[in-house]
Amino acid sequence: MTPPTTPRPPTVPDTTARQWSPALWGLLFVLAGNMLIDALEVSVALVALPAVGGDLGLPVAQLQWVVSGFAVGFGGLLLFGGRVVTLLGRRRVYLAALLVFSAASLAGALADSGPLLIATRLVKGFCAALTAPTGLAIITSVFPEGPARRRAVSVYSLFGASGFSAGLLLSGLLTEVSWRWTFAFPAPVALLLFAAGLWLVPHDAPRKDTTGRYGFTSALSLTGATLLLVYAITSVPGTGWQHPRTAGAFALAVLLGVVYVRGELTAREPLLNLGLLTHGPLLRSALGAAAFNGSYLGLLLLSTLHLQQRAGWSPLETGLAFLPASVPLALTALHSGRVVARFGPARLIAAGAAAAPVGYLLYPRGAPAEVRYLTDVLPTMLLVGAAFVLAFTALHLQATGSVAAQRQAAASGLYQTAVQLGAALMIGLTSALYTVGYGPALGLLTAVGLAGFLVALRGLR
Repeated sequence: MTPPTTPRPPTVPDTTARQWSPALWGLLFVLAGNMLIDALEVSVALVALPAVGGDLGLPVAQLQWVVSGFAVGFGGLLLFGGRVVTLLGRRRVYLAALLVFSAASLAGALADSGPLLIATRLVKGFCAALTAPTGLAIITSVFPEGPARRRAVSVYSLFGASGFSAGLLLSGLLTEVSWRWTFAFPAPVALLLFAAGLWLVPHDAPRKDTTGRYGFTSALSLTGATLLLVYAITSVPGTGWQHPRTAGAFALAVLLGVVYVRGELTAREPLLNLGLLTHGPLLRSALGAAAFNGSYLGLLLLSTLHLQQRAGWSPLETGLAFLPASVPLALTALHSGRVVARFGPARLIAAGAAAAPVGYLLYPRGAPAEVRYLTDVLPTMLLVGAAFVLAFTALHLQATGSVAAQRQAAASGLYQTAVQLGAALMIGLTSALYTVGYGPALGLLTAVGLAGFLVALRGLR
């Protein structure tokens, strides 16, 4: 879908010759505002999960799709989204994605069944795959290299880092009224951003060589393989490994994975340069970030279910309890690049990767009904918050800064895909083990966190 015909927006001034104008600030806040609502989509859903499950009658194995569905749509279609933007143009795709995102938010809020709500989450993930990297590309094209671009990227990054914390707080407040407001409030925000973007997002020319393929086969096979793999994982506790439906899902996931690799190897213009997988620093960053982000979101899923269903905490209390794990990153986002430049990414990544599993080890075992926040929950959240401060920016800079300039966009796409798909798989695994027992699920998170630490240690060598 494309936006309606509108007057051509004003030309954004050249910041090399004059001071920042209101139009330039307006463009930056449109892009940063969209980054914020993309970043909070996961956190708002996490806190609301028990309320959603109780209202729609969803067991944990199905409920986890509300979070993992967004991650699959984001990660599975991120590389495809980049190709769509290249062939159709940034402005057209960006504005259309905002409209679809708004409609999907409203549909999710009104959903009366689990499948419909999950479908809207998958659609919103794809919208984020279109807008999140495109916003940064627009900044790069509009703001000249130097202080202006650094300031713009800093503001953009700050909004993204603050989004997760904002989502925890907003979801806690809105879920106290109804979980539906949690999914509805991004709709008017996206519409406001769309209206402002009609005037402020500059026109750009799509690629003239329209013979380049979109990569539908690769996009569908990767997304389908991930969906089937998560489905098979979450089906095992209820049906067993040998049930035809579970075994068939695993087999189809492998088959689609083969289709994806074959398609990328034989394509004239593959979505992903598979040669990047041989680049050590990039591969370590992707694996480390997948383990880090996946284990963290798995912990929040486990803790949300524990605190609200077992310990009787309210959604607001749960959201506030998680803030020490996310607020430190938002407070330090503007200075993280300088810290990485001073100490080097490898050492910071190793330190962060060590702090996270220690935090998981400290979280109370056995899902006690009585939870003391200061001794049972806060130490874990503080250690995870420290891990994000140390490793989050360092992982991304190591992934992109270790490759040649002309390959950095492709490296960033691979890295972000790994982050999102790692989250989807870990949420599925955590929910599957949670149905078996609380202890095994927490043990899995700790093991994955330790695996990420081992990957980080190789970087020190």
